Amino acid sequence: MKFLVMPGDGIGPEIVPVAVAALKALDDRLGLGISLEEVPIGFASLASAGNTFPDEALAKAGDSDGVIMGPTDTLAYPPLEEGGRGPSAFMRKGLDLYANLRPSRTMRGVAAPIPQMDLVIARENTEGFYADRSMYKGSGEMMVTEDVAISLRKITRAASEKIAHASFKLARQRRKKVTIVSKRNVLKMTDGLFYDTVQSVAQEYPDVEVEDVIVDAMAALLVRRPESFDVVCLTNMFGDILSDLASELAGGLGLGGTINAGDAHVMAQAAHGSAPDIAGQDIANPTAMVLSLAMMLDWIAAREQDNKLKEAGHLLTTAVDAQLADPATRTRDLGGTLGCRAFGAALVKRLEGSA
Repeated sequence: MKFLVMPGDGIGPEIVPVAVAALKALDDRLGLGISLEEVPIGFASLASAGNTFPDEALAKAGDSDGVIMGPTDTLAYPPLEEGGRGPSAFMRKGLDLYANLRPSRTMRGVAAPIPQMDLVIARENTEGFYADRSMYKGSGEMMVTEDVAISLRKITRAASEKIAHASFKLARQRRKKVTIVSKRNVLKMTDGLFYDTVQSVAQEYPDVEVEDVIVDAMAALLVRRPESFDVVCLTNMFGDILSDLASELAGGLGLGGTINAGDAHVMAQAAHGSAPDIAGQDIANPTAMVLSLAMMLDWIAAREQDNKLKEAGHLLTTAVDAQLADPATRTRDLGGTLGCRAFGAALVKRLEGSA
């Protein structure tokens, strides 16, 4: 089994090695037969290849069983014509990673603004208002005059069906409830198409409860009664925004594991950004990157019916939970004393069974 590693920018080269070390420990323990290859992206590849996402990165990703991608600093990239390619966008479009899955759950020992939450944001990942994903050629944004800017939104039945099926299949593994979130009362064509499509797919899953919530009400309900939600199905931008809110309510973006998944490919990628202000200081929290890896192992295990990978994902998630529950093995942002490298070393000990 081949995994491709893309360290990324900022704290990426610090947190990705923690996930890789954990994966190697699991491989040694369970005999997973994993091989690893690293390819530079972001500013590292801009310096060496003239762009932030070289063509070989996508080609190698397509030939891999899974990808571990660190955060990228796309806001600081040069324009596209000067080599500023968004790695996430190229991966999502190039490999049809249509499902962005972002769990948010409260954890023992980690302070959170709300007492209980355990939900997954299932966000459509390939279209919507994102200017780099809306058009076959060109951008979904344009300047009509120097004082007028227009953004186009694309919603298709095909993409809506894909994220709907992913949501209902995931709900069947959890508490069997899907909440459809939209702004169909105002965006009657685009969100109307999304809502109607998800409702149509719901007919194939009669054992799953379906709930309908308008997006602004959902923002309030996430704060008021987050424990009532299970799987939340949304379009791209709404999912991006509400998943950050859910992560913060559960304890912070530093805990936000994420996968970008399609029918044939999957990528582990933490929900947070590259945090250039703390890069190189060994104070980054690698939890989100490690939990993203655990999610990726679970996803591949379910697809391939691989019990070893399923056990690996479970062991990794359990080890992270145990580490966060112990004040002595937390990072500083969670009230502990460990740096990024020390957190990783302690996690490897747990996975080896010596902690």
